[in-house]
Amino acid sequence: MRLHDAIAKEVERLDDRIVQIRHEIHKNPELSGQEKETNLLLKAILEAEGIPFRTFEGHYGLVADIVKDPALPTVAIRGDMDALPMPENSDKPYASQKEGIMHACGHDAHTAIALGCALALGRLKERLPGNVRVIFQPAEEVLEGGSSQMIEDGALEGVSAIFGLHVYPYLRTGQIGYKYGVMMASADTFSFDIYGKTAHGARPHEGIDAVLVTAMAVNSLNHIVSRRIDPLHPAVISMGKIEGGKAPNVICDFVTVAGTVRTVNESVRNKIPEMMETTIKGICDAMDAKYHFRYEFGPPELTNNDHMVDIVKAAAEEVVGKEGLVDLVDPVMGGEDFARYLQIVPGAFFRLGICNEAKGTCIPQHNTRFDVDDESLAIGMKILCLSALMALEEEAKKR
Repeated sequence: MRLHDAIAKEVERLDDRIVQIRHEIHKNPELSGQEKETNLLLKAILEAEGIPFRTFEGHYGLVADIVKDPALPTVAIRGDMDALPMPENSDKPYASQKEGIMHACGHDAHTAIALGCALALGRLKERLPGNVRVIFQPAEEVLEGGSSQMIEDGALEGVSAIFGLHVYPYLRTGQIGYKYGVMMASADTFSFDIYGKTAHGARPHEGIDAVLVTAMAVNSLNHIVSRRIDPLHPAVISMGKIEGGKAPNVICDFVTVAGTVRTVNESVRNKIPEMMETTIKGICDAMDAKYHFRYEFGPPELTNNDHMVDIVKAAAEEVVGKEGLVDLVDPVMGGEDFARYLQIVPGAFFRLGICNEAKGTCIPQHNTRFDVDDESLAIGMKILCLSALMALEEEAKKR
């Protein structure tokens, strides 16, 4: 049997088990940096399968290595593991059992799919033209991102290419979305404090109104994108949190604001912090207020390697046919720390369709009713496995 077909058959044999594992992970979600039980579950399964793995101090990431021959090239597959701090509104038997924590982004599916790849390829190791590393990554949902931790701990050492996916409720089950070049935005955060002076609400001239200064700053910051950035380079500045004030009849002396910045152009990204601080400073100077501005760079824009996208498309065509391939055309302003891997090795990230109206799985991510169509798991496994195999086959031809 052709190796491509053997992989597909192995995935199909594993499918029911991987669905059950996905449900188990979904029932027991863990926040970023707290993925201890997920880590233990993965270790137990890999150990039982005889697949060697590495764990690390300081985080719950895990790397499984399917090694045919250390002298041969290695290709990586990545799945992320963390959940979100939000409640689940579901009557599914596998609904979250942890109050206020939910797999609302589909990382339970990503972990299960990556594990399925490890098991399927592990069973066919002797037939592979190289080695496969499966990276189980923690803490994707936080700014610092678990990809940095994995990279620092050597997860990409010796890796020649990497592939990853994200479930996508805007595509039907049986479809996958691909994108050449920039696929997703950088994801930065900022915060600033405005310092004023208290006074009686009836005598505002005796104080410095931090609420008013903040309102002026927020309004002006929203004009940066529309008036100071080339409209051909999309950018987003969003304030998500404003806190201040103690009483309705007291002029507020302190307000804190926090938000996010998204761009798909590195030059624009690097200019925005200065634009923001200049704006805030100007308003504070005019109103005799003080400020403290902070800006943190998160993951960069996610830029796929064109040739690796070609490989994903070829793999996906074997699984879902040409009719299942969807060119996403435009980038989205969501962020993804898989981007950091792509700064080091060539690779591709794609979208896995999970929308099935009959099953209620067309609900956007980060929603309390979000869920994944289990039929999509085998599709994701097959495409990732075949992408890794095709990349290895190309590497073998170069030797």
